Amino acid sequence: MDARQILEQARDQLTVRRVFGEPIDRDGATVVPVAVVRGGGGGGEQGGESARWGGGWGGEARPAGVFIIRGDRVRWQPAVDVNRVILGGQVVFVVALLVLRSILRMRRR
Repeated sequence: MDARQILEQARDQLTVRRVFGEPIDRDGATVVPVAVVRGGGGGGEQGGESARWGGGWGGEARPAGVFIIRGDRVRWQPAVDVNRVILGGQVVFVVALLVLRSILRMRRR
């Protein structure tokens, strides 16, 4: 696979269709799904007697939320990443325990 093919694949994958999904009509409202899309790539050549070329790219898409259109009103409804919420709660809990431990140690002195 050459650099042109890699770039064409990346271009085909990182399009507006990946960010804004197909609108869905339900009960007089139009719902437009939205995603956060990121991508990157790279390539290079190794010289010498047998020159070699390599490259690649990667992409990520995750839901961001939906636009809900009803009549002339538009409302944004964000997606909730439950894993991120749980991780954040665990971090806050550990920090609170460490602070409490420090306070108790200072009181003992």
